[in-house]
Amino acid sequence: MADDNMLDNEDTQKDKYLTFHLAGEDYGIEIKYVIEIIGIQNITDVPDMPAFIRGVINLRGKVIPVMDVRARFDLPNREYDDRTCIIVVNIDGTEVGLVVDEVSEVADIPASSVEPPPKTGKSAGGQYIQGMGKIGKAVKILLDVHKLLFSDEMKALIAEQEEGV
Repeated sequence: MADDNMLDNEDTQKDKYLTFHLAGEDYGIEIKYVIEIIGIQNITDVPDMPAFIRGVINLRGKVIPVMDVRARFDLPNREYDDRTCIIVVNIDGTEVGLVVDEVSEVADIPASSVEPPPKTGKSAGGQYIQGMGKIGKAVKILLDVHKLLFSDEMKALIAEQEEGV
């Protein structure tokens, strides 16, 4: 019976994306990776980290690295405000916070409405795009969370974290 429950859960999350704003564009990540959304909070700086890693937060006793997605995409810096959020995601057992300008909604974007990313070369963050999701006349840039998180820099950070535990 437990297997049926797992399948139902997988099915309810299929084609669902958490959408958010970043520098005037709409992005989405698969909802199955999202643990929670929290307001911006005190981020502790960690020396010798890549520029896009803002530091770490203590979330209910667990230390989680925080990536500023704007910095990851080489977008202009922006002061955090009351709309700024941290999306906590879990990829293969690793939790990371993603700082975004503003969270929008959970949107249904069926696979039939997703097109491959444009082949434009070196656009900011282009290597992290999974596809382009169409919702009516709007287009959401769907991110590949694995590529976003599992760069060499992130692997080093995660390894350091695991050693410290």
